Amino acid sequence: MDRAQKAETVESLKGVFAGAGVVVVGHYSGLTVADLTVLRNRLRTEGGALKVVKNRLVKLAIADTPKASASDLFTGPTAIAYSADPITAAKVAVAYAKEKEKFAILGGLFGDQLLDTQGIQALATMPSLDELRGKIIGLVQAPATKIAGVLAAPGGQLARVLNAYATKDAA
Repeated sequence: MDRAQKAETVESLKGVFAGAGVVVVGHYSGLTVADLTVLRNRLRTEGGALKVVKNRLVKLAIADTPKASASDLFTGPTAIAYSADPITAAKVAVAYAKEKEKFAILGGLFGDQLLDTQGIQALATMPSLDELRGKIIGLVQAPATKIAGVLAAPGGQLARVLNAYATKDAA
């Protein structure tokens, strides 16, 4: 990699760290390319991404930023899983680490806050943004549905009574 490519990669990593809601750092030693492709595809379907990174370039990208405290995580064969949604990358990475013991989560960044392994696992247990939106919509719709049911019940009862009299006279 020449100097221009390294500078471009550092700028790209700065963009990743600035735009990601969460960055999960893990070691991938012992995983095959097919294993990493499975993880990449899972992250991609959930709106995240996986990038195998050079530790020195990551340290250059986060130097002199509030994220510089995470530089100790970048040793050995390192990959970062990231997403704009603060829960998605953590959920997918933790689930994959349970499947493949060779993928070890070292920690991560939630905004500018450094998280250890337990912090990432706790983050993975939280509901995602879409799940929270679904719950809120369900809570908002429930009272309206109940009101509509209460208002429709007397009309339905009246229709059943009239239908009963009509069938009684016809018999």
